[in-house]
Amino acid sequence: MTQNKVSRRKAIGTGLMASVAALSGYAFKTDKDNHSLKKTIPLKKKLPFRISLNTSTLLHYKLDVDVQIDMVADAGFDGIELWMSDIKSYLKNGGSSKHLKEKLETRQLTLENIIGFSKWCSDDPNERKKAIDQLREEMIITSELGGKFIAAPVQGIASLDRNKYDDYAQRFDAILKLGDETGVTPIIEIWGTGALHKVSDCAHIAISTGHPKATMLFDFYHVYRGGNHWPTFDCLNGKKLPVIHMNDYPASPSRELLNDSHRIFPGDGICPFDEVIPKLYDAGFRGGLSVELFNKEYWATMDAATILKNSYEKTYQVVEHALSNRV
Repeated sequence: MTQNKVSRRKAIGTGLMASVAALSGYAFKTDKDNHSLKKTIPLKKKLPFRISLNTSTLLHYKLDVDVQIDMVADAGFDGIELWMSDIKSYLKNGGSSKHLKEKLETRQLTLENIIGFSKWCSDDPNERKKAIDQLREEMIITSELGGKFIAAPVQGIASLDRNKYDDYAQRFDAILKLGDETGVTPIIEIWGTGALHKVSDCAHIAISTGHPKATMLFDFYHVYRGGNHWPTFDCLNGKKLPVIHMNDYPASPSRELLNDSHRIFPGDGICPFDEVIPKLYDAGFRGGLSVELFNKEYWATMDAATILKNSYEKTYQVVEHALSNRV
């Protein structure tokens, strides 16, 4: 599978099991046979967005990061978001960033973003200095893997003081400049229950930096949980968004009572994807939709391969349906 140039998404066919058989066939056929085989396999439509996976979805299974990469590639995803904590554990145990980069390239996975946590927005200057040192180290690791982005959720403050927008913008600008040095751009991220949970506040801070690479990280669950409004979401420039976390949310419990474990597979909840995804497309978004789940019920009832299969297939179906009048 790793030796051919066939797109995983095109090779998947109508289901994961069919893809395994098809790809096995490709490995032992001539170019002529491959061309013939392609004609007989029902191919999925190429989407304008990458379907990717945030490895939070695999957190319960405690897989080494190199195993995560292989499993995500085998399930047909176009990209992956890795957790810095998993990468550091792998490196500490003797692994190398060179090997991970080669594996990502061989398995044809886009490294969408790295998930990390630091108190870069703290009111305490000493905490901010520690965060800068931490981010510099983690940006260098990200760069060694071939990554271009690292998540920057707002940590270090309990709530947002709207009289301090300029201060927050300066703090974000400081890590954006660090990104200029390392080649890895931090993405300010909203959390539905966090200090920064409003899309408008996030945009205000990002725009106020005046930095050309300032961008934002959104999540369908977090946007809803934070009390934001989908009808105005396309006010944002979609071309500036490299990745969006993909998931759904249930009608019950009520929005105010939802937590991370309530995130569910796309299409299984009440998120108005048929409204929002076309808006994102029209606003210029062409990045990755990265499935991020922390669902304890899924973890208790599914193995890793099953949760990956559902994550990919349900996301593909949702996006294909939502864009049926666009592409």
